[in-house]
Amino acid sequence: MWERLRDTPEVLYGATLALLIVVLLTPAVGGFARRLGAVDLPHARRLNTLPVPRLGGIALFVGLLVPALAFLPIEREIRGRLLGAAVATTVGAIDDFRGLAWWQKLGGQLTAAAIPTGFGVWVDRFTFPVVGVQELAVWVGVPLTILWIVALMNMVNFLDGLDGLAAGVCGIAGGTFAVIALSLGKPEAAILSAIVFGACLGFLRHNFYPARIFMGDSGALLLGFVLAAVSVQGLLKTAALAALIFPLLVLAVPIVDTTFVVARRLKYREKVYAADQAHLHHRFLRRGFSQRRATVTIWGWCLTLAGAALATRFVPFSRHGDWDLGWTLVAVAIGLVAVAASLYVVYLLEIVKLTSPRARRREAKLRKSA
Repeated sequence: MWERLRDTPEVLYGATLALLIVVLLTPAVGGFARRLGAVDLPHARRLNTLPVPRLGGIALFVGLLVPALAFLPIEREIRGRLLGAAVATTVGAIDDFRGLAWWQKLGGQLTAAAIPTGFGVWVDRFTFPVVGVQELAVWVGVPLTILWIVALMNMVNFLDGLDGLAAGVCGIAGGTFAVIALSLGKPEAAILSAIVFGACLGFLRHNFYPARIFMGDSGALLLGFVLAAVSVQGLLKTAALAALIFPLLVLAVPIVDTTFVVARRLKYREKVYAADQAHLHHRFLRRGFSQRRATVTIWGWCLTLAGAALATRFVPFSRHGDWDLGWTLVAVAIGLVAVAASLYVVYLLEIVKLTSPRARRREAKLRKSA
């Protein structure tokens, strides 16, 4: 692993350059957004008590684009990912500035997701349990890839409800993907993932509570797009059976959040695209958590899941079919930490609500105000 990092120093260079660009550029983007009027005003459904500029995704995009052009070979697949990222950012920026109907936004997301597939970025083979590696036809692989990219773009967008939450989760995902992709011999995916990590870390300088700027849809759609494209090209298209586990574990928080919210809206026959306060972060606030504590708690949960993904990749619990007891216990211990963190979240969000009349009253009051 360390040898591959020495052979690919662009991973560190890209992350560092992205961090510096985003840290320095974000205040200027915030001022520009204020002049344009792209500002989130205090509202019953919003958590900010002061006007906060949006369009932080513009700074994130520049922070991703410049290191990518500097440290990645500009070949066909890279061009497809960068072009798709530009379209995703543009769609989000338009929505931040003037607003888009749900079908307009979805059309833009589908367009952005389809671009990399036209440049060869799609899952053309996959490793299934028992049957092993299977080739996927174009008519199967391309739609599945587009669906995955659009889904993750919306998952990150849904998650972006607390100061620093989406940036932190995406940063954790980017850093984890970089390590895994580098170990799999996917240097381009590792560099791009590291750039995402650096950009998110730099953005947190201005976005952590109390946020001075929001990433907006421009940032959420951008980060969701890039992480989805990286997972397709760098993780899913490999002969390793565990490749499916990596993105599902690392991105489990936005996946769980979106699944729960969509299921709830379908159950109560609400519009799937309509905003509400049923997301994980809203539920933490209804338990009495501050914004800062809720964000850090979700980050911690995400870190334990990322640790489980890294353990799946790096802990040598089985060699040539022979199980090593010591390493197996280490892997099990790491897995138990991730399970314990998940159970703790369930306890906070469900069991506390059932056993505490005060928590039930607070939740009813906040739901009524929403």
